Amino acid sequence: MKYLTIILFERLGLLLVLAFVLTRIPGFRSLLYREFSKRMSFVHACMFGLFGIAGTITGVVIEGDSVVVRDFIWSVSDGQMVVSPSLVAIVIAGLLGGPVVGLGAGLIAGGHLFYLGGIGFIANSLVNPLTGLLAGLTARFFSNERVISPMKALFIGVFPPVLQMHLLLIFESHPDNMIAIVNTIGLPLVLSNSIAIAIFTAMIGIVLREQENVAALATKQALTIAEEALPFLKKDSSREMAAGIANLLYDRLKLAAVSVTNGQVVLAHKGLGDDHHREGDPITTSLSHQAIASNQMQVAYSHSEIQCTHHNCPLEAAIMIPIMNANDATGLIKFYFRKGQHIRPVELMLAQGLGQLISNQLNTIATEKLKTHMRDAELRNLQAQINPHFLFNTLHLIAALFRKDPEKARHITVQLAHYMRFNIGLVSSSLVQMEKECQHVKAYIDIIQTRFSSRLQINFSEPEGISQVFIPPSTIQPLVENSVQHGLENVTNGGVVTVTIEKFDLSIKITVRDNGRGFPEDILNRVGHESLTENQNGGAGLYNVNQRLISLLGESARLHIRNLPSSGSEIYFIIPCKD
Repeated sequence: MKYLTIILFERLGLLLVLAFVLTRIPGFRSLLYREFSKRMSFVHACMFGLFGIAGTITGVVIEGDSVVVRDFIWSVSDGQMVVSPSLVAIVIAGLLGGPVVGLGAGLIAGGHLFYLGGIGFIANSLVNPLTGLLAGLTARFFSNERVISPMKALFIGVFPPVLQMHLLLIFESHPDNMIAIVNTIGLPLVLSNSIAIAIFTAMIGIVLREQENVAALATKQALTIAEEALPFLKKDSSREMAAGIANLLYDRLKLAAVSVTNGQVVLAHKGLGDDHHREGDPITTSLSHQAIASNQMQVAYSHSEIQCTHHNCPLEAAIMIPIMNANDATGLIKFYFRKGQHIRPVELMLAQGLGQLISNQLNTIATEKLKTHMRDAELRNLQAQINPHFLFNTLHLIAALFRKDPEKARHITVQLAHYMRFNIGLVSSSLVQMEKECQHVKAYIDIIQTRFSSRLQINFSEPEGISQVFIPPSTIQPLVENSVQHGLENVTNGGVVTVTIEKFDLSIKITVRDNGRGFPEDILNRVGHESLTENQNGGAGLYNVNQRLISLLGESARLHIRNLPSSGSEIYFIIPCKD
């Protein structure tokens, strides 16, 4: 009996090594957090069933009064019986996965014992599925605990071998011989199984605490860095912001290098490889483009995946972290490493958490800036649109018309009154009816058309039935003003601005098109996305309109800006409508 106990504990040592490897499998975590599904239950049942078969193969054989020790048990003769720690795997399967996983694993391990045959093979085959089912039902009493404590597991582990002994006595046709065998194997099996189950549950608890400690460390570090990064994130210059973030991450995380990019080029690089990873270099790594396109973190574990063309580049691995703004990736933070082996789970968790925190902070900052821009835009509309130049020019126009065309002068006076009344009411509502917005645009068009009738023509068309559609106030007029003041600035005659409103089933499309000079190519991709200076093709006005559309109506309502193939430019946006 003593010899058998030592042998069983020796074999259990090998089994516990396999169990330790099992706890490192990512899918094993779903059991610990009670994330069950049919597919994962089947996978875990097969996994623990194979674990039970491994316990059987590494067991021992009882033949008469002697213990036959083999390296592995592949077959059993009629006069022999298998004694193994396979029940350890089945109990663990039931305790972690519940009755379904426990029963499934027991059927697999029991089927293997039935195939091997030998003395008591029926009892050995039955005890495995019964144990898995009972262990799963027992686990329901401890459903509030992620992992049963080792002491409870030690107590539970006593019963499966006792059940096995009873089944051996029930199904054996020669009870006298079986009583002798049970007396030999009973205590060793009870001791080895219960202690192994207790050790395994303790091992799982250690793994859980290790993972939670790693997660807590990564979270604390990410929160600290995100807080320290806030002053840099508030900078208006993207390059200053990128340089500050790169220096902060490089100093705090002790990485080989850190890069910060926008969607096209490197904005800052700190650390190794700065002789060829330079500011302004275009993004060439396919994984970087994939991270931006998919909004998902990507990992490069080799120099070939980084795709650096410099033959002596010391950087061989990287984590590409997308930075989100309004649900779209606007840039990347890259953590560089000397070797792929340096990327541990803690680095991955830290990178993911840091990316989410910085993205959230950027969105919060953008929201605050948007509110400021909206207030500024409303005040600018109230002041700039009734600015001395516009007002004095219109009054001069009216004075001149009174001498030549009094009826026209009265009409322009009424339109100026409508225009000013609308601007004064801007601050009272964030959305207005499309009908009122159209009246505002028509008033502006009438005034401008009269002033510049010799050199431009403004066409306006709108469908019927749009009075109940709502739009941010003073949205269309700045687009028309941009075409007049910038697109047609140098046009002396033949200038045309076309404003078209089209109604579809669930949306309204507003388009402003002109035949002027178009936007300069160097700022075309920035217009509407950045607040450019006032002399850069109305960039500030278009930016404010775009931000108000996105904030009030969603990303789908943003401005679309392009130069036309022949000449001029086109700006359009789409807003939702309900019949």
